[in-house]
Parts: sequence; C-alpha cells; structure tokens
Amino acid sequence: MLVLGIESSCDETGVALYDTRDGLLADALHSQIALHEAYGGVVPELASRDHVRRVVPLVRQTLQQADRSLAQLDAVAYTAGPGLAGALLVGASVAESLALALGIPAVGVHHLEGHLLSPLLGDPPPTFPFVALLVSGGHSQFMAVRAVGQYQLLGETVDDAAGEAFDKTAQLLGLSYPGGPALSRLAETGNPDRFALPRPMLQSGDLNLSFSGLKTAVSLLVKAHPPEDYPDIAASFEAAVVDVLCHKAQQALAQTGMTQLVVAGGVGANQRLRAALTARLDERGASVAFPPLRLCTDNGAMIAYAGALHLQRQTRSGSPGGTFAIYPRWNLQEYARALE
Repeated sequence: MLVLGIESSCDETGVALYDTRDGLLADALHSQIALHEAYGGVVPELASRDHVRRVVPLVRQTLQQADRSLAQLDAVAYTAGPGLAGALLVGASVAESLALALGIPAVGVHHLEGHLLSPLLGDPPPTFPFVALLVSGGHSQFMAVRAVGQYQLLGETVDDAAGEAFDKTAQLLGLSYPGGPALSRLAETGNPDRFALPRPMLQSGDLNLSFSGLKTAVSLLVKAHPPEDYPDIAASFEAAVVDVLCHKAQQALAQTGMTQLVVAGGVGANQRLRAALTARLDERGASVAFPPLRLCTDNGAMIAYAGALHLQRQTRSGSPGGTFAIYPRWNLQEYARALE
C-alpha cells in the first residue's frame, strides 16, 4: 500500500511517501522559520498562505524523488488536527481533492498520534506496548500505548508545556526565534550546576507536569544577572526540565509495569534529554527509543505512516474524498475512544 502524507498543522509543510512493504520512500519539508522570525512567533495567516504556495510543489518533489506517480497512490493521509485552522484547511483540502480525483481513500490523522508513532520509523523500531512521552511545542504528555489507536493518558502538563517553556525562556534570554534550539545551543557552553532552579511537581505523586514556575524563576535570574551569566542560566534551566522529565518517565514505567519508553516531538531532539533518559533507564533495565532527529519536528513521514497503519490494520476505513472536517482542538484521548 502506497500512502502519501501531508502535514500542515502549523509552520512546517511536510510531504512524504510511505510504502507498507518498502517503508519510507521519500519525504520533503519546508520550514517557515525565516518567514515568522521577524514577528517572534507564528503568524497564522502568513502560515496558511505559505502552505498554499508550498504543498503542491512538495508533493511533486516527493513523488519525483521516489520515482512514483499519482496514479500509483493507494491512499492520502493528512493532518486533520489539532493545529491552526487555516493551516489545517490547506493540507486537508489538497489531500481530499487528490483522493476524490484519484478514487482512493483519504484519512485524517491526529497530529499527536503522528508524533507518537514516529519512533516506529526508527531502526530498530520499538514494539508495543510502551509508554510514550510526547514533548512537542504545545504538548507534554505521558501516554500508555498498547497498539495503534489504543492510547491511555497517564499525565500531562497543567500549564506551560516543555517546548513552550524552552521558547519563553529563550525570549527572556534574548535569543532568536525559534527559541528552543537556540537555548540548547547556548546551554552547551554553560554550567548546569551553577543555579539551583526548582524541579516543579517532582514529588507530586502523579504524572502531571508544570513548567510555568520554572520559567518565572529564570526571569528573576535574568533580572539579577548580566548577559555573561546567560549560558549558565540556560544550562541550569535545561537541566531542571530534563530532571523532571526523566523522573516522571521512570515513574510512568513503574506505574504501568512497562519497560520501554518512546519519546516523540520536537523536544525529543534535545541531546541532554536523550543522553539522560538513555542512561537512567538503562540503569533500571528499561529502554528508550527516539525517532530519527529529522522526524522529531513536524513532518509528512509521521502522517503518511500513521495513515498507512490505520488502513493496513483496518482501524480506520478512510473517506472517499471530497467531504471532510478539521479539528483545531482535538483531544488525543477522545480520538482514541472514538476508534474503539
């Protein structure tokens, strides 16, 4: 089964081609970082217009790279939510139009499910069941994953997600957009032990997360210290986030009785987090899996793959194309219950 995937939920246009026999054949991605940098964040209208300009050329590029044609497609998968409404509409309308014209099914995929399943594209891939730590820009969640479509929420952020905390802290430090990667680069030159920052909800007894207080603590440090100390502040902040995520991950594995953690989302590319999780779980006889670095951010490959899994396992039938809905706010738990 050959599936075209289209991702357009926010500020990256991703297209990929996945074959259930041969794996990921090709993928292409256009990032809007340069477009939004002057505004310090994503401007929804500009994002939508850029998706309009990019998506069709990227589809052509991906098909050409894989030496495949539209006529060979068996299905089209696209991000139906959550995300920016206008951005979602671009990918959904292109995908549904293609499906209608070609007489093949179209499948709307939950964006977070795409992230959650993306580590399965790694080598070697993890196997079910596992605990998933989703740490994308606006989401921090622990999920128990027993199969495709079987997701149980274990805990989530009660305020700022880890990715938001990285971006907001980067703004406090005067770093350029996007803030998270810039902060991590600055932290590489700093001393993570210099400032004793709080570890929010570390001993809460549950799997919920909170990072707004940590961000506030950083803001007080920034006011009290010169720019020469910013690398140490960045490193101390990063260490605090990593400590909390590692502690909660170990707690999630103990609570579920599982021995395998899967990390997905943009923060999953953080090298300090990867190293700490690998070391701490190895000490406990558990393992951790990450998606390939280039698939940590939003991408078409995860959408094509998730759509293919649903069609292959018949957990979703797909629509004949032409009629569709998008879901700017879409709870993953509710989505999973609808699949039961």
